[in-house]
Amino acid sequence: MPRTDGREPDQLRPVEIIPGAVPYAEGSALIICGNTRVLCAASLEENVPGWLRGQGRGWVTAEYALLPRSTHTRTRRERDGAGGRTQEIQRLIGRSLRAAVNLSALGERVITIDCDVLQADGGTRTAAITGGYVALALACRTLVARGRLTESPLTRAVAAISAGIVGEQLFLDLDYSEDKHADMDCNVVMTDTGAFVEVQGTAEGEPVPRERLDVLINLAADGIRRLLELQRQALGS
Repeated sequence: MPRTDGREPDQLRPVEIIPGAVPYAEGSALIICGNTRVLCAASLEENVPGWLRGQGRGWVTAEYALLPRSTHTRTRRERDGAGGRTQEIQRLIGRSLRAAVNLSALGERVITIDCDVLQADGGTRTAAITGGYVALALACRTLVARGRLTESPLTRAVAAISAGIVGEQLFLDLDYSEDKHADMDCNVVMTDTGAFVEVQGTAEGEPVPRERLDVLINLAADGIRRLLELQRQALGS
């Protein structure tokens, strides 16, 4: 089964990470994955929520939103608070990015990563994690540059990608047209040490044998290694 855009099964969409896309933010990046575009901006706050006060550690959290015309039809703004899907994605992004930070070394401050989807064509949550890490890393550099910390609290890099089974074939980095027909869609988050932060996968029809799932995760891991290199290039290190 050929892919809709002619890619090989193990091929990423064209990826570009543009650091500093939001000049007023302490750290930011625009990530472009094919026709998916996510703007990630990191904001620093010199305080923590009440439940963290006095503990000597900070927090990293995330917010996620689809802009109204990021999809083929208008998506209404969530004016009454984040819906269930949005909350689930925000928590995933937050968990993933916290895995990259020594929260004690961050001190009693919060870094919030706002992830706004400008254009959605599949893989928005994984793009938000990958781009969000670059914004987070730049915000940590800002803390050091301003003399708030002597060294960055980052301990590792983290990135994410989707992989799926479509018509009995295993594909990396699904676009929307592939995702909606997938027999299994899997989102994988991994660090630069090869450790997994999260694996989300659901079989839509027949259950998937363990050995086939292992191949799918390995496919995703290979893709993430390529994304980690693009992150390093974007950060100039």
